[in-house]
Amino acid sequence: MKTHRIGIIMNGVTGRMGRNQHYIRSILAIRKQGGVRISDSETIMPEPILVGRNENKLKELAAMGDGIAWSTDLDACLKDEKYTIYFDAQTTLRRAAAVKQAIAAGKHIYCEKPTAENSAEAIALAQAAEKKGVKNGAVQDKLWLPGLRKLRYLIDSGFFGEILSVRGEFGYWVFEGEHEPLQRPSWNYRKADGGGIIVDMLCHWRYVVDNLFGDITSLSCLGATHIGTRWDESGKPYTCDTDDAAYATFETEKGIICQFNSSWATRVNRDELFEMHVDGTNGSAVAGLRNVKIQHRGNTPRAVWNPDIESPVKYRDWWIPMPENETYDNAFKVQWELFLRHVVLGDPYRWTLREAAKGVQLAELGLESWKKRCWLDVPAL
Repeated sequence: MKTHRIGIIMNGVTGRMGRNQHYIRSILAIRKQGGVRISDSETIMPEPILVGRNENKLKELAAMGDGIAWSTDLDACLKDEKYTIYFDAQTTLRRAAAVKQAIAAGKHIYCEKPTAENSAEAIALAQAAEKKGVKNGAVQDKLWLPGLRKLRYLIDSGFFGEILSVRGEFGYWVFEGEHEPLQRPSWNYRKADGGGIIVDMLCHWRYVVDNLFGDITSLSCLGATHIGTRWDESGKPYTCDTDDAAYATFETEKGIICQFNSSWATRVNRDELFEMHVDGTNGSAVAGLRNVKIQHRGNTPRAVWNPDIESPVKYRDWWIPMPENETYDNAFKVQWELFLRHVVLGDPYRWTLREAAKGVQLAELGLESWKKRCWLDVPAL
């Protein structure tokens, strides 16, 4: 069995997302399964080194795997030719400088989003990687969730006919931290630390909409700070000075209208924390993170407005769940495997730093739209 061993500098894995999704459920899972199998006699085996500032956390994470290295010296790791990929899951404020340094060192780049604080910086990173000739990618994990993969199948098979509109609902109640422990980091609600749901979620909605419903050409966005005071990890109250909810409308090149509500101040009355309702001329679907319900034209009940009586139609009963025809792997792990194949084999890979810059651009325009209270065009990048 031929094994392609590829060294990966994993910076920022002591954080929630880096630890759980990228290290434990992706890289460690790939190692435990014997690598990425590319033929009956060939595999790709990731060889990570964990990088951060907290030695104790790094030691704890390294102990989860067999022979996992760790370091607090990023400069030394970037000089080590054993490591050809640099991965970044740090906070947004720290990411661009480290990625730029890794590009200069000739490392292939894979990183979380947003890739930078503003679109100019995000585009500059993409251009630097392209000029240096290094392979590059950004995390766009939701495209590989079971619900969105099923939705992709419905689109490709022509189930909807002409798609008319999309309504996305994302969010949940994040406890303020006074009486119940908060379940998101407190920096999410401080502007100076890179917080805000527009910056966080519009990067996601950009690649979701672009890949499923066509490139976004214009938008309108209204933000809000619904909860003005929260309590941090040490129990101290602080003022929230950035948005914890966003109400955005996008128009795509195909004329599809997409409305996406994102909130950390809403109580859930949905089957999943994120759902998209897609309406088409021939059918509709409600897609969550994992499950999808469909209703075809021939199975659509007749609705008649009459608020004076109890509804004779149980509308939810007319929706049919899509069957589980395949087993779906972790979305982050799936994209990691694709990127490793891209680096080792040169397989096509289109989820690049330039694509990620489009997400930063959309978030930036969302903030501008909120400030000006107007529709804005989305220039091509």
